[in-house]
Amino acid sequence: MAFTSPTVAAWELGLRLRERRELMDITAASAAKAIHTGQSFVSGVETGRVKINARKLAELAAVLDFDEDEVGELQQLREAAGKRAWWSPYSAMFSAEVLRYFGFEAGAESIRAYSAGLITSLLQTEDYAMAIMNGGAPSIRLAEANRRVEVRMKRQQRLEGGDPIRLTTVIAESGLRQMVGGREVMAAQLRHLAAKIDQHPDTLDVRIVPFSADYHNAIGGSTFYILGFAGGRLPDLVWQETVSTTDLIDQPMRIREYSLAHSQAMDHALDRSESLRLIEQIGKELE
Repeated sequence: MAFTSPTVAAWELGLRLRERRELMDITAASAAKAIHTGQSFVSGVETGRVKINARKLAELAAVLDFDEDEVGELQQLREAAGKRAWWSPYSAMFSAEVLRYFGFEAGAESIRAYSAGLITSLLQTEDYAMAIMNGGAPSIRLAEANRRVEVRMKRQQRLEGGDPIRLTTVIAESGLRQMVGGREVMAAQLRHLAAKIDQHPDTLDVRIVPFSADYHNAIGGSTFYILGFAGGRLPDLVWQETVSTTDLIDQPMRIREYSLAHSQAMDHALDRSESLRLIEQIGKELE
């Protein structure tokens, strides 16, 4: 079992423990009492936010009647969850929720994204990302802005390597025409976007919703990402970004609404070839 993300490993460990506990009709309080700890500890482990040591996990697994092979898998998950993540050195710069998103993104198998006014973050150039950092928070110090851009570039490594993430992103035409950073920065960004599409034909699908498209549910909405995970055991998650807030969504009904909105946006978007042609056309207009 190989894990690329401690966050996803901790999440799966917690889900498996909670599912077994609920299947056996044991309350979190009863499970906690059986291993001589508090309910908040067990609940924290089940949400992936609290670490558990090997001894306590073995005790809890015994209470929940896991067999020997399952206990071995749980211990592997625990060990994976305890590894140091690449985003750990940046933890002081971001909220706990944003850091959790980095962890889920790092361990996801696929992402379906929608972006109305900007290029999707996983496809941004450094200059484009820096323009967003400076424009979104003019008072931010240059050193911190550089570090934030560095994090964004590290996140993009999921697009590369032997096991790249599958990214399907829908971008409104306004995202191609908004002069983020100025004409030169935007022209370079569109060249970069076209190059990425050419480099990753099997794992990257970029669709543009043209101005001529009719109304769909994502119009006027916020940027969102629907994360899918390998194996079928872990459910989808949604990450939503607004002007002032970010939100990690795990409620099935809300996730379904975002999935439908993404599907509608895809239905109104140009196909892959037409999308690439429009990106290249707008890029040439800027040169």
